[in-house]
Amino acid sequence: MVIKKGISNTKFVVTVGIFSAISFVLQMIGSMLGLKVGGFLEIEISDLPPLILSLAYGPFVGIFVELIKNLLHCTVTTTGFVGEFANFVINGMLCGVAGFVYKFKRTYKGAILSLITGVIVMTLAGALVNFFIMLPLYMPNADFGAKFSIVTSLIMPFNLVRGIVLSIITVLLYKRISKAIK
Repeated sequence: MVIKKGISNTKFVVTVGIFSAISFVLQMIGSMLGLKVGGFLEIEISDLPPLILSLAYGPFVGIFVELIKNLLHCTVTTTGFVGEFANFVINGMLCGVAGFVYKFKRTYKGAILSLITGVIVMTLAGALVNFFIMLPLYMPNADFGAKFSIVTSLIMPFNLVRGIVLSIITVLLYKRISKAIK
């Protein structure tokens, strides 16, 4: 990972550690609340810290925080690591794309564009990953029509709305938080 000019290695490592811990705690709170859509899509905001770090330090930092969060969650999981893998891949796409786009246009409009692009890519990637990998693991005997219906009527709308909500919260918090972590 490339550390930005003007930030010490220690501050960077501590920031990544704190944001990873916050992300994990938010994921645990979301799991404990048990708010689920379709019985398996959890409503929680644990992807907010990695998304903020993706904008502040670049895409790989956000993806790394997603990885740490999901590895920690593997220690308490009930999904056989499939849920954590899906969470990492799909939300890693959001953080990676948003951080990558914002890297080239570091303005308010650039932030909005990066988040919109990230949400679109995450929604499409989530559909593909769920259709071809996750649903076959969870539902090996489901036919094409059943998987297609779940992806288009449940997973895509869920990821789209969740991405929009995360993006709105990120826009509201980013400037305040970025000043403290840089």
